Amino acid sequence: MAPPRASGAPDRLADAITRLDEITRRLREECPWDREQDERSIVPHTLEEAYELADAAHRRDDAKLLDELGDVLFQVHFLALLLEERGAGDLARVAEQCVQKLIRRHPHVFGDAQAQTAQQVLRNWDAIKRAETGREPGVFGEVPENLPSLLYARKLQRRAAASGFDFPGVEGPIESVREELTELEAAREPERFDELGDLLFAAVNVARKLRLDPELALRASADRFRSRVLAAAELAASERRSWEDLSPRQQLVYYTRARLGEQERLIEGDRQPR
Repeated sequence: MAPPRASGAPDRLADAITRLDEITRRLREECPWDREQDERSIVPHTLEEAYELADAAHRRDDAKLLDELGDVLFQVHFLALLLEERGAGDLARVAEQCVQKLIRRHPHVFGDAQAQTAQQVLRNWDAIKRAETGREPGVFGEVPENLPSLLYARKLQRRAAASGFDFPGVEGPIESVREELTELEAAREPERFDELGDLLFAAVNVARKLRLDPELALRASADRFRSRVLAAAELAASERRSWEDLSPRQQLVYYTRARLGEQERLIEGDRQPR
């Protein structure tokens, strides 16, 4: 159940949205940069803001999340204003269609359907989407081809699963990763590109079955690698050695020390009273 709203919350929300609307319209009229934008030029900024929002959410940084949500909200408002300028819609229509869609796709909340688990909700959602008028037909209808590769792979896998083409559990996808790795190891030069793609695709399927976001998981892993290499370089510098002048074997020793130091800090953090 959602927490109760504080006294005066609806008025505060309405006032804030109205003020944002006023600011957005003024920027569109008076700012040279904002006047020049259209949906194609602004969307790259929208995507950038969405990734920054995802990073804040993954880090559980509430202050950053609040800030990034504002940036994404402005992007939505600006794009809706572009629709309004050419008579194709406005922010009210965006919200109204969103409300109608949420009600239609949640019959277990707003209707008589039953869904006791998240998986049942997803199955109902996919079935309702397929039945909606105006949808592109086919198993992969309306899957954008310009999605980042990991998300594109997951989207295709989810659509295939919604049609019934799926492993029953995570064991099959994990075994597929092992098989694809073996094939990559045995592949010759012309085949390695395809085999690497198959391995990554299988890994995304494991992430999907575990309900993990492969994009965020890979980004978190890359961040850990970055921090460990920097820590290793600092360790070397503390012993008056240059990271760049070390042999690969020596660098690996420092990298291993950095990882061990990271694990010790995590263990010590768990021991601290909360």
